[in-house]
Amino acid sequence: MKALLIAGLGVFMGTSAMAASVVATVGTTPITDADITARVSLMNKQGRTSTDNRRVALNSIIDDNVKVAYAAGFNAVPSDDDVTKEFKKLSLGELTATEAAMAKSAIRADIAWQMVVGRTILPSVDISNDDILAQRRDLAREHGLPIEMTLIRLTDIPADIAARLTKPKSCDDAIKMAENLGGVPHKFTAVQYELAPEIRSRVTDLPKLTWSGHRDNTVFLVCDTKKTKEYGDLDKIIKQNATFQKALFIADQQLKQLRRKAIIVIHDDRYKI
Repeated sequence: MKALLIAGLGVFMGTSAMAASVVATVGTTPITDADITARVSLMNKQGRTSTDNRRVALNSIIDDNVKVAYAAGFNAVPSDDDVTKEFKKLSLGELTATEAAMAKSAIRADIAWQMVVGRTILPSVDISNDDILAQRRDLAREHGLPIEMTLIRLTDIPADIAARLTKPKSCDDAIKMAENLGGVPHKFTAVQYELAPEIRSRVTDLPKLTWSGHRDNTVFLVCDTKKTKEYGDLDKIIKQNATFQKALFIADQQLKQLRRKAIIVIHDDRYKI
């Protein structure tokens, strides 16, 4: 009887310990403390750190479960072979069994969600000309476009002299004007994305034959611009990028809705908001 009692107590304690390790459930799927530890370890190996790593890890695992459950309705869950192929491409070093399982779980969710987005969101995304123009302006300011620019730069020019510069009729006229005021104009040609960021920020939106504002005793003037051969496919690339970004935004909003509808129970008070 005593042996049976001890054995029964052992089973009870083992079950309790197992139950205690479950931090949350998504539907009927448990998320354990070991799962979160494994996800945090993976995040660290990928250089993704946070002041609240364990909470971030839990939310990532919850998202994975929600994504896969939703993708199953579209028959968009990747096979084990596809997941393993992607897993082998990662350079994560030595992993424990739990870490490897967690990595594959994340890969499965990512692939599934990409398939869902590709089938249900991307085809319906509409990109307007305004969207393309906005993306092109952002790209021009941040990185520059494949546009060849012929510029005049005046350095070591006092503000009172710069204020006397008027709108020239041509690039040659601008050079003569600068020389008449005692300046030494420097004319050069460069592709916009090759310009230094501080120069690009001043000339990207500058109208032709218009002097820039005076800054650091320097002014610029754009003589001419010319699209290079690279420019041909630029709008196509920009449209693809804008479409992808818009699809990701819509997908993120959809994921938030799916999370609200999912049966998510947090069992550990440390992770409750």
